[in-house]
Amino acid sequence: MKSVVFESTGEPDTVLNVKDLPEPEPEYGQIKVRMLCCPVNPSDLMFVRGQYTLSADLPATPGFEGVGIVELAGGGLRAKMMLGKRVAVLSRRGGNWAEKNVVSASQVIPFSNLLTGRLSQEQQATFFVNPVTAYVMCREVLRVPTGEWLLQTAAGSVLGHMIIRLGKRFGFRTLCVVRREEQVAELKAAGADAVIWFDPNDHSFNQFRAAVAAATGASTDYTMIHSAVDCVGGATGSAVVRVLGKHARMLAFGTLSGEPLAVPSRALMTPGASISGFWLGNHMETLNLPAKLKLVRTVSGLIREGVLTSGIGSSFSLDEVVAAVQAAEVSGRDGKVLLNIAAN
Repeated sequence: MKSVVFESTGEPDTVLNVKDLPEPEPEYGQIKVRMLCCPVNPSDLMFVRGQYTLSADLPATPGFEGVGIVELAGGGLRAKMMLGKRVAVLSRRGGNWAEKNVVSASQVIPFSNLLTGRLSQEQQATFFVNPVTAYVMCREVLRVPTGEWLLQTAAGSVLGHMIIRLGKRFGFRTLCVVRREEQVAELKAAGADAVIWFDPNDHSFNQFRAAVAAATGASTDYTMIHSAVDCVGGATGSAVVRVLGKHARMLAFGTLSGEPLAVPSRALMTPGASISGFWLGNHMETLNLPAKLKLVRTVSGLIREGVLTSGIGSSFSLDEVVAAVQAAEVSGRDGKVLLNIAAN
C-alpha cells in the first residue's frame, strides 16, 4: 500500500516521502476506506510542519479530508452500514494521503445521489474543510443577520470566496481584508461589499481602523462590525479584534501567520466583544448522525448552486506529492490542489 509519510516535522517538500506500508486493519467500530481523492489544505501542511493544533505521532501520514469507498468494516452497526459506500472522510488524525486509511465510522459521512445529488469527485473530496466550515461559521454559529457586516481576513482564499458568495446568497455584507493590493479588485469583482488592503508590515493600526470605519459608515470609536472570522492571527487578527463593534463576536479558526493574538483587554471590555475558537472537528462531534446528514444535504445544495463550490486547480498522483505541496503554496494559484489516489 502506497502512503505519504513524514518521519520528522519540517518543510513538506523536504520531509514527505512515498513508502510501501502494510495495509491497516479496522478494529471494532472502525472502517477501512480505499481513498480516491484528497485536497492539499493549509491545515495538512501545518500538520507536517508541526504547527497544527494536534501533534503528529511520528512517523505519520497527512490528510485530514478526502473521499473514498468503504472496503471493510471492523464490526458494529454503524461501521457495517457504511460498507461499500462512497464517503467523505474527515480524519482528525490525518492519514488520508494513502491508498487505504482506517478511521472510526463516526468520522465519515456517506455520499448518495439522494443526499447530495451528483457532486463531482473533486467537490466530494473538498466537501468539508472549506464549504462546511464557511457555512457553519456564518449560518449556524455567528448567524449573521441580513444586512449586517461580516469581516473576514485572508479573504482571497477559497474559503474567503465562499463567504462572499454566502453573503450574497443570504443577504449579509462582507468586509474583506487582504494582504496583497492586487487582490482588492479581484474580490470586488467576486462580489465583496468592501475590501481593505492591510499589511501590518506597511500599514498602521490607525489606518486600518479608519478604513474599516469608512467602509461600514461608522465612527472610529465603534464600527458596525458585529461578526468577524479570522484565520490569520498575529498582527492582522489582533487589529480585527480592536475594531469590533458593540457586543461583537469573532471566530478564530486558523493561525496562518504563526503568531498569537495580542490585544489589550479593554479592546474586548469596552465594546463587550468576545473571541471564540472554531474547529470543524469539534463542531462535527457535537452533531448526531441525522444532524450531520441534514448539514450535508444543505451544503450539497449550496455547492450545486455554485455558492460553496471549490475552485479546482492542479491534480497530482501520490508519487508526485512533493510537486503537489509545492503547487499548493504558490500565492495566487488558481484553485485547490488535489491528490488523485485511485480510480473510481
